[in-house]
Formats: sequence, C-alpha cells, structure tokens
Amino acid sequence: MGVSGWRLARAVARTGQLGVVSGTALDTVLIRTLQSGDPGGHLRRALAAYPVPGTAGAVLERYFVEGGVGEGGRFLTTPPLTADPGCPARALTVVANFCEVWLAKEGHRGPVGVNYLEKVQLATAPALFGAILAGVDYVLVGAGIPAHLPGLATRLSRLEPVTTDLTVEGDTEPLPVPFDPAAELAGAAVGGLRRPDVLAIVSLPALAAYLHRSERTRPDGFVVEGHRAGGHSAPPRGPLRLDEGGDPVYGPRDTPDFARMAALGLPFWIAGGACGPEQVARARAAGAAGVQVGSVFALCEESGLEPGLRRQLIERRLGTALTVRNDPAASPTSFPFKVADLPGTLADPAVAAARPRVCDLGYLRTPYRAADGALGYRCPAEPLVAYERKGGDRADTEGRQCLCNGLTAAIGLGQRRPKGRVEPPVVTIGQDLDFLPRIAPGGEPYSAESVVRWLSEGLDETAGADPARTTAGAKAL
Repeated sequence: MGVSGWRLARAVARTGQLGVVSGTALDTVLIRTLQSGDPGGHLRRALAAYPVPGTAGAVLERYFVEGGVGEGGRFLTTPPLTADPGCPARALTVVANFCEVWLAKEGHRGPVGVNYLEKVQLATAPALFGAILAGVDYVLVGAGIPAHLPGLATRLSRLEPVTTDLTVEGDTEPLPVPFDPAAELAGAAVGGLRRPDVLAIVSLPALAAYLHRSERTRPDGFVVEGHRAGGHSAPPRGPLRLDEGGDPVYGPRDTPDFARMAALGLPFWIAGGACGPEQVARARAAGAAGVQVGSVFALCEESGLEPGLRRQLIERRLGTALTVRNDPAASPTSFPFKVADLPGTLADPAVAAARPRVCDLGYLRTPYRAADGALGYRCPAEPLVAYERKGGDRADTEGRQCLCNGLTAAIGLGQRRPKGRVEPPVVTIGQDLDFLPRIAPGGEPYSAESVVRWLSEGLDETAGADPARTTAGAKAL
C-alpha cells in the first residue's frame, strides 16, 4: 500500500524490467497527497491527463490544499466503496488508479503492472478500469481466486459493462455488482485501450491448474509466492500449528512443485525468498520466467516507505536486531501477515493497546447480510461494540490490527486524530532479508536500478531488456 508507488515502479520499468505499483487504497493515497499540497505537482499533472476533465477537476477542487493542511490538520475521510448502484467512490477509485499508473509510465517505454487483492472485491472493476485507461501492461491479483479477472480485463478494455460477484456472509449466492466503464467516461472519446496481461498470484500449483483448465479463467501467467514473502501469505495446508515464536508452521505440502508449474505451459515467476542473482538463476533453471521481489525494493531510495522506518529496518537488520513475524492474528482477513518488530509501531503491544479502535478506511471490511435483510459491512478490527452489534463474534477480534490505517501511516499519510495523536504505523516486509549485507553492507542508500543490476549478474547480456526476467513491487497490504 503505497510502498510500491509510481516512483519505484517507474524506476524499475526504466531498466526494462516490470515495475509494479500497489493498487490498494490508491484513492486514499491520492486525496491525502493532494491535501498535503501535492509536492512536486505530480498528481495535478496526472489529473490534467485524465480523459474526463470534469471528473478530474472535481477531485482537484474537493481535495487539493495549497501548501497542505498544516501540522495537526485532519485529512478528509475517504468515501467508502459500497455495492450501491450510485456509489460515488467508484469514480474516485478510477481516477486514483489512472493517476498512479500514468505517473509510473510517464517518460519511458518500460512495462508497468498493478497489483490488486481479490479480497477487496468492490474495488476491482473500477480500479482495473482506471489502470487500463492509463495503459497498464500487467495486472497481478492475489489474496483469493481471481477466476474472473481474465474476462474482466478483456471486457473493460472494450468499454463493455461488467458485473462482479460480491461474496456476502449470510447469503447463499454472490451479489452481482454492475460497473459500466463507458458511464465513467461521461461521453469522452477514448480509443485504442489495450487489455493488460493477467498474472494470478498463487501459492501452489493446484490453484494454478484449476485456473488453467478453462479459457474463461486462464490467466496469462502466474506468480508463485512462498510464505516468507512480505504482506499476506496463504495459511499452511492442514490444521494450523504454531512454532515457539507464534508463527504458523509450514511443511512439505506447502512447498510448490515448480515442475508442475512449468508443465502448465504458461510463464511463471517465483516470489518469496527469491532475492539474489543465485535465486534468479535457480528460478530460470526450474522453468520460471524469472522472479518477483519486493523487500529489496521496499528498502531502496525510490520506495514509498517513510524514510525513518526504512532506516530503522536497515539498521536493525544489519545489527541482527530485527524480527519479522508471520502473525496469524494481525490481519482482519484471517490470513497470516508479516509484521516487522519496530519500536513505535503496532508491533509494540503497548502501542497497539493504546490505539483506539477506529475503522474509517474499511478496505478489508466483510459484507454481511443483517437480520432485516439489509447489506452491511463489518471488520474485526473495528470498535468491539460496533462489531458485535453487527453480529460479529468477539473471538474473531483477538489480536486484530487496523492494517488500513497502519499501512497508510507507514507511507507518511497517517490520519491525524484528536489531541494531536497520529495513527501509528504497521510495517510489513519479507522474512528473508539476507540481501541487505550484500547490497548495502554499511547501511548506505541504494537505488532500484542498482538492485536490477545486481539481480541480473550472471544472466545473458539481454537480461536487462527482457521484462519476463524479473518483476518488482512491494506487496499490496
């Protein structure tokens, strides 16, 4: 969320590799950056390129604050996405995704991708359409089964109306949510929209084989992600067991068979603990097109991670004082989530306990059907009284953290609360950080370009020009 932003994706794409922006919470990133004065004028430049000037102008008028809101000033609340037919937040989601991808692609011809979470179902169609308007080359989707994404990408690129299925707790059938891309254009003429390649993020070949079996669900490739990658990871197969540190225990059944992946005949990339020239070579030898790496880029100069947090991570890892837990309880999604143990963040139990439970972004909310038949939304990280009033089980709230606010704070856009309080950050990073002593032995800053050069060591001379070799991007959420 914002760590792999347009600056990082553009820096990677300029080398010929695939730079990937996080597509989660871009509406919040957009409006809070505008309210911070839009340093450098980058978002205003992207808004000027949006094909519907009236829509872009309304966003600018509503949210831009010359010079920023000032110390202690509160950001305006992000309008939530809902299943309502006239939900105004959809237009903002389209615009925000357009701006992020447009900036990532500005000034070069390298490939740019965007990463979405299947879990955030209400955002998928408008977000993907905004990215397509900006010419995105790849869309990567994980945190679920993205069976509908290939067809969705095709229809949106043709400006055809689409319907996405919303999973609602308490309903036996998904709720259809329509989205009309042509309506978002308000009559503006756009032509030549290109369908991006769809890469499904999977943990094991079984899901890849399921998606591969039908033309309707078959993606253009896969990212096979191991459980040591940053952000969310798939839970272990079988009964959940925890080690002495409280992390889930993974076994042989959780190790992907790359020969089975290669046998599917589609390109795939290996992610999670794949950072290093030796890992790139091994991935290629296993039949992979290359690797996806995130943590090494999350700590580079172009990363969107707040610089102070970035320095802490580097210094503590080089000083062997950094622990990264695969916390089974932190995420409202119930998926394990990597949390870096940094002072002053939500990893500190005292900081987490002192934070009032607030849910005002709501990207990880779960739609549910109330007793009266109404559609509602709840999150186990929201205030307990509200969650229980909505029919939630208090047991589901144990250890949950507000990742939406915490990750937004980690990129320097945390909400300001009453009495001068600012949302504390939560920092996610992969558990394999052995690259740091090799690429920055003294803790010195390093660039995304230097990472690409290092990863390409030992490959043939054309490796730097082949986007199938390496993808880059810190994970969304």
